[in-house]
Parts: sequence; C-alpha cells; structure tokens
Amino acid sequence: MRWITAVALLLVADGPALGADNKFRLQSPDGRTEVDVTVQGEIRYSVSVDGEPLLRDSLADLLVGNMSVAKSARSVSARERSVERLLHPAVPEKFSQIRESYNELTLALNNNFTISFRAFDNGIAYRFNALDGSGNFAVSDELAEIRFVGSGLAYFPEEQGFVSHNERAYLPAPLKELDGQRLASLPLLVDGGAVKVVITESGLRDYPGMWLAGSSGNGLSARFPRRVLQASLKENSDRNQLIERRADYLAQTGGPREFPWRIVAIAREDAELLTNQLSYLLAGEQQLTDADWIRPGKVAWDWWNANNLYGVDFEAGVNTETYKYYIDFAAKYGLEYILLDEGWYRLGNLLQESENIDVQAIIDYGREKNVGVILWVVWETLERQMDEALDRFADWGAAGIKVDFMQRDDQDMVSYYWRVAEQAAKRRLLVNFHGSYKPAGLRRAWPNVLTREGVRGLEHNKWADYITPEHNLTIPFIRMLAGPMDYTPGAMVNAQPDNFHISFARPMSKTSRAHQLAMYVIYESPLQMLADSPSNYLREAASTEFIASVPTVWDETRIVSAKLGDHIITARRAGSDWFIGAMGNGEARRFSFELEFLGDGKYQMTSIGDGVNAARYAGDHSVRSQMVSGDSSVKIALAPGAAGWRSWRRSRWARAWSRDSVARCSQLAFCCSRSATGWSPGPCGSGSRHCRWSWCFSSPQSPPPASCCGWGTAGKTCNGQWWRSCRGRCPRYYCCSRLVC
Repeated sequence: MRWITAVALLLVADGPALGADNKFRLQSPDGRTEVDVTVQGEIRYSVSVDGEPLLRDSLADLLVGNMSVAKSARSVSARERSVERLLHPAVPEKFSQIRESYNELTLALNNNFTISFRAFDNGIAYRFNALDGSGNFAVSDELAEIRFVGSGLAYFPEEQGFVSHNERAYLPAPLKELDGQRLASLPLLVDGGAVKVVITESGLRDYPGMWLAGSSGNGLSARFPRRVLQASLKENSDRNQLIERRADYLAQTGGPREFPWRIVAIAREDAELLTNQLSYLLAGEQQLTDADWIRPGKVAWDWWNANNLYGVDFEAGVNTETYKYYIDFAAKYGLEYILLDEGWYRLGNLLQESENIDVQAIIDYGREKNVGVILWVVWETLERQMDEALDRFADWGAAGIKVDFMQRDDQDMVSYYWRVAEQAAKRRLLVNFHGSYKPAGLRRAWPNVLTREGVRGLEHNKWADYITPEHNLTIPFIRMLAGPMDYTPGAMVNAQPDNFHISFARPMSKTSRAHQLAMYVIYESPLQMLADSPSNYLREAASTEFIASVPTVWDETRIVSAKLGDHIITARRAGSDWFIGAMGNGEARRFSFELEFLGDGKYQMTSIGDGVNAARYAGDHSVRSQMVSGDSSVKIALAPGAAGWRSWRRSRWARAWSRDSVARCSQLAFCCSRSATGWSPGPCGSGSRHCRWSWCFSSPQSPPPASCCGWGTAGKTCNGQWWRSCRGRCPRYYCCSRLVC
C-alpha cells in the first residue's frame, strides 16, 4: 500500500455566529484565488482570481426532505485548516508523487450538516457533510448554481437525457445562449478569457452524478438523475434497460456521510488543465490495503478491428485459435494483456462459454507467454451472477474484467460501480468500465479500476466521421482532467479527411499515423488499448515497436506547449526514459522546443513523425535517431489534416546498454517472470520470452519480482540491498542481480 509521506496541518476554530457578519473568506495557498462565502438564509459564494472576479453569488444548498440545509441553520461556526502533504498514488497517472496543498474552511451549521470549501492554487471545491445524528433521510434535491461574472464560452457536451454513454462532442456555445432545457454531462469547460474553468465532481459515492444545464444570464445550474425504483431489460436486449419508475428524490441515505465535491478547476494557461489533479486529490482515500498486485499495461484488443487477421492458417473469429494468435502477438512485443470482448460467452449467461472457445485454455496459454487475459462482460448479467462469475474468472486465472453498457449514474448505478470494484479487488481482478460516466474518485479508493470510457473515442470511426484532430485535441483538456480515458488509440489504417470513409468492419482513423502514435504519450490510461489487428501491427513493425515501448504510468509529466483544440506537446518520464508526444489539428504546423528537462548527460533519441507525403497519404511516417542532451532543441513539422509526432528517448547514454544486452540477459541471476501464482524471481533461460531485452532491461510495465528494482517494490529486498539503494545504482526497471546492482 502507498502511504502519505509528509503531512502538515494548521487548525483554527470558532468563527462568528449567525446574525453577525456571516461572511467568510478563504484564500488559496499562493494567495491568488479567493473564495468569499456568505450564509444568510442561503449559502452563496464568489470566486476571484488574481484580483479579478470570476464567479459571483453562486448558490450551494441541499434539500433534505422539505428542509433546506441553508435556510434551516440558526447558527454557524467556522473552522479553518491548511494541508500540505505529498502523496504516492498506487497507480501514477501523471506523477509518482503528487503535492497536495490547500486551505479549507468548514462551516458547521446547527442542523447536523456542514459545508466545506477548499481553495487550491489551481481551483476550488466545496461539499456538504451529514454528521452523526442526522439519521436516515432522503435528499430531494441539490441546488448548485455556478454564476460567472462575464460572458464566457462553454464547451458543452450536450446530452438528450440521463441515460447516456457520456460520449459527446464538446460543442462551443456562449453561456448566455444556454437555457434550462439544454443538458450536459460532466466535465464541462468554460472559457472566461483570462482563465479557463473546468467543472466536474469527485468523491461520488452512493449518490447520483451531477449534470449541468443552462441558467439565467451567464450561469449553469446542476441537474441530477432521480433514483431508479423500477427498470427492466428491453425486449431482446441483455444490456439496455427501460426506466419504468423514478423516485421523487435523488438519494436515500443517512449520516454520517460526505457528499461529493463540486469542483471548479481553474487554469490561466491551457497547459495547466493537462496536469490538474483535483479529481484525484478530492477523491476518498484508498480502501485497498494491498495494491502491489495491480499491474498497468497495454492490451491487444479485438472488437474495434473485427478480428481481421490475415496470413494465418485458421479462420479468424471468436475462437481459441484467434486469441492464441493475439497472445503470440502480445508476447512478441511485451504487451501485458489481451482482451476477449463481446462473443466469448453466450449473452445473458456468463457461466456458459460460446462454441469454439475455451477460455481456460486461452488463459493457460497466456500464462505460458506472460500475457494476461481480460474478459468483457455486460453489466446487468454480471449484476445477476456476480459472485459465481467473478469466482470462475479468478479460478481461471483471468487478469481482469471490462464491464460495459451501464449508461447511467443514478444513486444505485453509482453504487454498482463501487460494488464491482470491491468484489473484483477481493479476487485480484483489474477493472475497466465502458458505457460509463466520467471518473469521479473511485479509482483512488479502488486502484484496481485502471481506466474507463465515458469519452468519444476511436470506436466512433466505425460509424461516423466526426472524430477529427480538433476533437482529439479538445478531450485531453476537459475529459482527461476528470481522470484516465479509454480512448482506445492505435489505428494502423489512416486517412486524410478527403479520403476517409466509414467502414464498421474495416475501420480507419481520420488522422495521420504519427497522430495515433502520439496519443500513447499524451492520453492517460494505465490500461491502454491497441485497437487494430495484430496482423496490421505485425506489418507495421516500426510503429508497433514505438507503441510497445511506451509506458502507461509515469513518474513525471511536463507540458511543453498546449492550446485547446490546436496542439499539445507533452513530455513524460518513466524511470530515466523520456517520451515526447506532439499532436496538431488540421493545419500544417512547425514547432521548436528545448529539451532542458533532460538534465545532465546525453540521450539516444528515436523519433517517428509525419512523413513528407502524410498530407496526401496519412500513413506516411518517418523514423529518425540522434543523440541529444538538455542543451538540444528539437524542430518538428506536423502535416496538415491530421498531424502527429512522437519521440522516444532511451535512458541516458551513460546507462543505455546496447542490444548486445540480449545475450547478457541469459547470464543474469534473476529475471522478471510470471508464474501461476504471480510475479516471482526466475532464471533467464535461453529462448525465454521474458528474457528479451525489452522485458529484462527496459519495460516500465514489467512487474518486477521481489528481487528486482522497479516500481511497486519499495520496502522489499533486492539481493540484500534495499530497493531505494538498489534503485540509486541501477537504472529503473532493470532486473536486479549481482551483475547489475
């Protein structure tokens, strides 16, 4: 389990009583953001940034039965505290260490409720809390009005109703033109000119998700799905429910409890949105006591490419031979997992395998090749057969589950997510949610939930033409602020807009090849898909080697340059390796940037970018290799229409061992190998796949055994040396032996 390593708290109690001024002020640690709160029959708050008003008289209230929490208060006391601490997330999506710094104001009402405000340097948040003694109650409504001072431009993910996959485009619309009939899911961005704001939530548990609608003037008003009391599957469907009856309240609950945080993330520069982690910081603390078994990684995925294999001696489809081929491909490139999507079981019964498929044989074959198997399931079928199905998956040795088609976030459905996460964790199963609402804190409490959809991703190319480079350069600033997104990149058939066509069974991307590759650096998903056919990847070896080299978790993230809808250049570090991704929109672009973040020493840089003919043939790409240092600058050219560039920097030249390390691998005392019971030290025998250079010496996703250096082994011994000592003398992810450490 990862622990908080530094904590500093300051407590100040006893504010003014109700009937005095009833006004309170809270500042961010850097003093640049101020929150003014007034409690006078209503709870109103205003926010200013750098002395300029941003929000004015925004409303916060909770209706419990027929009682307004704000109006029923007869007295109020204030308590303040400051928190400064360093967190080590179990799954590092952006950073292996996260600085948490905020000032908090808690107003205790005399009706067994409180409201807490927190001010960070990059945003503010508030939530209600029900104290012990409040008993059981129904929340009939929650009032959350966010009122902007000026006329802003909203990026509005418009929805038709509360039943949705939350896979929407972010449509620009002036705030003043949005009325209460137009509904949007979260997160949502408002461009206020001097700052950009993203509105989302975290700490969502046993409560419905928040949505937004237009309000009077320049405001937005919260909307919530009411609790579902009765629903049934639609005719001839195993997944889509007809909502037959809803309650006249949002949630049935009781105290003590904490309600979700309402987050207003603030960025003066667009790039700040890409490193904002308020969604994680405001989530509930980790509940999983042992997270060492959780292994992020890349996944060879079948559904998008429709199992279009070629050059094989068997009929491709949902059968054992096909998935063994996926495993062979994954093993060849050091991918951690394959995914069996829809078709492996008879729909409606997770305990009955389809004809021509033997899941146990597939998993056993994968175990021999060090490749885990993830199983797709329909949520409703899993709900009915949860214990029996998860027990069977665990007995088979499956690595995880992909749960699909929930399409709701009312109170009971939100609780379903938490139940799945906990039950899967008990059996050491990873979880990927599809057909889902946005991330809202679950992944911190249960880090086996590695990713989720809730994003308009690559799959839409199978039936639509709106997945443009501009769309791809919008979602990281908005959707990805809420948490990891399973966009499922990796198309090897690429087209410019004028020669793109829709094909469900033979899909392609409306971007360049390099644009697709750059997503593996820029898009965050600790469980990252390879969406295309293994046959296509084997044909495109240079691109596939690049994808295989990219980690899915990171020690450090730096945004070199970014502008919403225009371009992103991101640099990320895993161990001593740096990776840089650049994505552009439909215009031809040239960029130049310095590599000062490399620090001392020289690096071997390999880059892949748009080829000279990428503007007419989107698959054209070029590969270059050169020596660079922190004093170097890089110039890149992005093709028009669908541009991208990716650079891979192998570790420092002083530590970068040449490929003759493959031969040396067999001499090591230990290597990273997986047995039936998990990861453990083992000999690097000749011909052993896990003894390949990309596994034994460089793969950031290779889970290290107790005798290896690497992520997740703090406190364990490494051939008599403590991990931190070994790490200091041996490049990260190198296998640890007396010959190396």
